[in-house]
Amino acid sequence: MDEFDDDSGTIFRDVTLLALSAFVAMVLMLLPFLNPGAEVESETDGISDPGNVIIELLWASDRDADIDLWVKAPERVPVGFPNKGNEVVNLLRDDLGLFQDLTDINYEIVYSRGIVPGEWIVNVQAYRLEDPIQPTPVPVQVVVSVKREGEDRPTPILEKEVELRFLRHELTVFRFGLTGKGALVHGSVNDIKHSLIMEYARAHNRLLDERPGG
Repeated sequence: MDEFDDDSGTIFRDVTLLALSAFVAMVLMLLPFLNPGAEVESETDGISDPGNVIIELLWASDRDADIDLWVKAPERVPVGFPNKGNEVVNLLRDDLGLFQDLTDINYEIVYSRGIVPGEWIVNVQAYRLEDPIQPTPVPVQVVVSVKREGEDRPTPILEKEVELRFLRHELTVFRFGLTGKGALVHGSVNDIKHSLIMEYARAHNRLLDERPGG
């Protein structure tokens, strides 16, 4: 009995030491996560909205209309729902109206990476309306903002409300010039019509023609 007691005591001590060692190892591994406040604060300090040139499109949340935002950066192919990005700008949200929409807002947005100087063009199009035969006009709001170097938040520079009146109606909302530092070029703002959809179609067709066997 004494020998059995000694063996069982040794086993118990060994198991206890192993369990304690495992617990200490777990605590050491978890130490960096027990008080993450300072690390999180340093990581989020200075974080701001992404993008430099920001174009937003909004229309009434109860309208089951698919309105599309098109943006052309200087010397680039226009960006819209069939071409969601290039080396300068990206369409981050393509809203279809109430169709397959889990949110309560009708909203599209384009961001740029950096500020490219030159002429920018912003268009909107009524891609789908509730009643294409007898459509009810859809008022839409377009806001252009710029986040310049050293700023944490973008500053709105242009805002306008326009009305899309029929199916596939395309409007040029803004044409404007920007400097490399994000300032509006004096006297550059206008809404002279320029179809970005047609420009994209021409560029797309040229690309197809240039492909081998095209």
